[in-house]
Amino acid sequence: MGVKKYISEGQGLPNWDNPISHAVVVNNMCFVSGQLSLDCDGKYIEGSLLEEARQAFLNFFAALKNGGFNPDDIVTMDMAMLDISKLPEINQLYIELFPSYKRPARTIYQVDALPFGGKIKISGIAVQNVD
Repeated sequence: MGVKKYISEGQGLPNWDNPISHAVVVNNMCFVSGQLSLDCDGKYIEGSLLEEARQAFLNFFAALKNGGFNPDDIVTMDMAMLDISKLPEINQLYIELFPSYKRPARTIYQVDALPFGGKIKISGIAVQNVD
């Protein structure tokens, strides 16, 4: 029988009144919910696309850590953006955050709106102990 753990709070995670888990761990997989530019009090941090993306990544990485995973375990990411024309900015951040030999697969799409009026939302899946 498998192990399932719900990560709804933890160190570095936004604390907000929303009926979701930041992540769900099932056996050796961690499914991370869409992370936005929120501080630990759940307040939206408005900024440039890069500033918001950096905060969303911090929240994503905090969800992983609270589930016992790390960025090297990420296998795929989804990024919803308000303005897909700014993809080169996100690509530069992606290059900065992930070494060329460990870049997760990625899907990016443009949306009409995001919660809190955000500019980007990041979700993904991490897997451990794969031979």
